Amino acid sequence: MVSITDSSLQTPMYFFITNLSFLDICYSTTAVPRMLKDNLSVKKTISYAECVAQIYVGLFLGQSECILLAVMAYDRYIAICYPLHYTVIISRSVCIKAAACTWICGILLSTSLVVPTCNVGFCSPNEINHFVCEVPEVLALGCGNTAIVEFVIFAVGVIVLMIPITFIILSYIRIILAILKITSFVGRLKVFSTCGSHILVVTLFYGSAIATYMKPRSKSSTNVDKILAVFYGIVTPLFNPLIYTLRNEEVKTALKKIRIGKILSIHLRYRKIGFR
Repeated sequence: MVSITDSSLQTPMYFFITNLSFLDICYSTTAVPRMLKDNLSVKKTISYAECVAQIYVGLFLGQSECILLAVMAYDRYIAICYPLHYTVIISRSVCIKAAACTWICGILLSTSLVVPTCNVGFCSPNEINHFVCEVPEVLALGCGNTAIVEFVIFAVGVIVLMIPITFIILSYIRIILAILKITSFVGRLKVFSTCGSHILVVTLFYGSAIATYMKPRSKSSTNVDKILAVFYGIVTPLFNPLIYTLRNEEVKTALKKIRIGKILSIHLRYRKIGFR
């Protein structure tokens, strides 16, 4: 809301942060309310349709966030390495197309995981050792050979996790090399501060997601998977708005202007109706 109402924040960087904020709101909502309900309930059950819906929406939003973080790394790379061409390369139309591709890729990739998972036959007891429905935990209930589905999970994990994180690492290598050419210490510090927020978010989100989806499956890792799921499903969406606002002077200034404008509008309205 701040980036929409303040003209100084209507830039490509804040456009992508707005998309990230909306993603985080939706992403955490797919798991947290249901988890709280189950913690307060004696009978902790979920229907098959609800479980599949939770898997699909969670994968769609999580994979979209993976791709969006890579797009944001590219935005920072162009801004730092090619500042004079930034407005031409990262134009408004490019931002909209990049955001649309992010959401579309999330839909397609999540569909490619959910469809084969749903075709697996399930054995009893149908008890998931997790606080949220996820593909690996649901697949553990499957009967017969699940090697094909596991291969699909690994292939999608490479596409949505390993390729973007490699792209992000290469982008930041180029950014670091560009920063080292800056002679001013203040200039270096300013550039590092603009990238620090994104690096912190990428480390939290990708680190926990890769540890969950790119490692060999084993029964003993279930409790570890629960902890990792808390990081990429709850902690990261919680920290993102704090990281991108409390560490950002431009957002702080915009929030102050909105607060002052609201106070002035209330004051003028009261004066109009005769209050002193």
